[in-house]
Amino acid sequence: MLALYRRMLLIRLCEEQLARCHQRGLIHGACHTYVGQEAIATGVCAHLRHNDVVFSTHRGHGHALAKGVPPEQLMAELYGRATGCSQGRGGSMHLFSPEVGLMGTSGIVAVCILQAAGAGYSFKLMKTDQVGVAFFGDGAVNNGAFHEGLNLASIWKLPTVFVCENNQFATEVPFEYSAGNTDVAGRAASYGLPGVLVDGNDVLAVQCAAGEAIQRARTGGGATLLECRTYRTRAHAEGMGDFTYRTKEDVEEWKKRCPIQRLREQLLTTKAAKPAELDAIDAEVRKQVEEANAFAEKSPWPEPASATTHVFAEVAQRAAPPAPPPSTRTVTFMQATLEALTAAMARDPNIYVFGEGIGKRGGNFKTTAGLYELYGPVRLCDTPISERGFVGLACGSAMTGTRPIVDFMFADFVLDAMGEIINQIAKMQYMSSGRLKMPILLRGCIGIGHSAATHHSGSYYPIFAHVPGLRVVVPSTPYDAKGLLAHALRCHDPVVFLEHREVLNVKGSVPEEDYEIPFGQAAIVRPGKDVTVVALAAMVHQTLKVSEALASQGISIEIIDPRTVAPLDVETILTSVRKTGRLLIAEDSFGPFGLGAEIAAHIADVGFDELDAPIRRVHGAHAPTPYSPPLEKAVVPNADHIAQAVRELIAE
Repeated sequence: MLALYRRMLLIRLCEEQLARCHQRGLIHGACHTYVGQEAIATGVCAHLRHNDVVFSTHRGHGHALAKGVPPEQLMAELYGRATGCSQGRGGSMHLFSPEVGLMGTSGIVAVCILQAAGAGYSFKLMKTDQVGVAFFGDGAVNNGAFHEGLNLASIWKLPTVFVCENNQFATEVPFEYSAGNTDVAGRAASYGLPGVLVDGNDVLAVQCAAGEAIQRARTGGGATLLECRTYRTRAHAEGMGDFTYRTKEDVEEWKKRCPIQRLREQLLTTKAAKPAELDAIDAEVRKQVEEANAFAEKSPWPEPASATTHVFAEVAQRAAPPAPPPSTRTVTFMQATLEALTAAMARDPNIYVFGEGIGKRGGNFKTTAGLYELYGPVRLCDTPISERGFVGLACGSAMTGTRPIVDFMFADFVLDAMGEIINQIAKMQYMSSGRLKMPILLRGCIGIGHSAATHHSGSYYPIFAHVPGLRVVVPSTPYDAKGLLAHALRCHDPVVFLEHREVLNVKGSVPEEDYEIPFGQAAIVRPGKDVTVVALAAMVHQTLKVSEALASQGISIEIIDPRTVAPLDVETILTSVRKTGRLLIAEDSFGPFGLGAEIAAHIADVGFDELDAPIRRVHGAHAPTPYSPPLEKAVVPNADHIAQAVRELIAE
């Protein structure tokens, strides 16, 4: 009880100090304090081991301190100093300390639910007795991530505890207004989970309920939802108005239910502690907070040069093995990727696959055919139609030691999870200052064809390539597909691996041996001297047809396949342009703001003097993809378009 008292007091005094320092201008952004809610973080984390993990929300100072983040590091982080737990990259809302099991707090509501479930999946796969805990507010329970996360945790029986800190307001919106069902704990029954309602201002009640939930998770009983009813007695964030949506009388009434004062009175009433003993703890903690604040204020600012570090994994890269000798064996594109995946799963027991129909069925495009029989349902895990849920879950899993592969079938489907990809997966290494790796592979089908219409034909690689932290791979041949996928499955960065539907059955020479193709190395598909054509995916094959036809007319085309859109090998393209003097970029995706525009800008910048003619582009129409074959044909370029563009370049 004394330990609980000390921890709650540390949280309270740190928060009050931070509030004062916000008024002094030491905190440069938002400051969301945890005052009034200290019993919840303290009671839950009292049962957690060092290797258990916590995922939190924007109001996460209390969770950080309860999990073991030193107050010096917390305060320094809010002051933007190099000694902060996120080295000045996160501030109040983005606290990282994986060393003590704090895997991150997020400014995006409800993502912690999915990430904690992902940690649970890692622990299930690795067969440990660790537990993942998510702390979130009442606002999160109206978010789709709440439904998807609890449902996935239920069907897979994950060792996770979901802790709703129901402080009755989401920013300034009352929960009683925003929720059709205000019984959060009661919602658990909808997912087949136990739900427990707790007085969130009674640390002993929280400790008891959390202890049972954590023990259930540790021993294979699955997840629990705890609803801890509480109240924040300061504004949503420091400096914000507080009494347009609630009254001073309500706040004052809840202050009387202070969890720290409540425990102090219990300690004295039961004679478990003497007043002098508690006064001594008060003085010790106050001094600790004062010293922490002094340390934080004196800490240095981060070096400006560090602002762009850790966007990608900064580890010693293992040299790719030498390429095997040429092979006469021919397989399809999909067979080649299956070989790479099969070898990787045999080598690394922490690789597993999520997707709809990738288990016994083997995937819509046979991406996992035969692997279920080898590795079973945990490593070949069929998912509900819940893209945001299992992508966010995979993020938490990658953060905690496993290597998930998300097979989302069509690229259009994963758009439901763009927030998880852009705000979480792509930024995790950066925000954690490189302490968390993100070895996740997101793969799926792209491209126009087969009258698939607008929701099964998207490419979207320019969108992903625009995002710092993502590797984007778009192979065109079976050989490249196998080597690039093998490299992706050893990469520490998140990789978006996009496979054009029109090349899945293309056959090519592929060695049986394991080999890798490093990212950022374009392929010279066909040497030539008159025109450089940079083509991607299906356009490579269309351009090959054109090159053969034009060769009889004395026009020599050099074809460059970037293979990876991010990183982009501009040097190989520039070297080719120096030889040919002419550049055409061919892709079947949209033109505006696309790959062609990016390549053209690079070459115009560094290779303008090498050009004998303007740069030309061939690309798809800037329109959604229609269904009818004549309409579909009208929005995607073909060999005739490429040939015409080449002739026009030669005539310049």
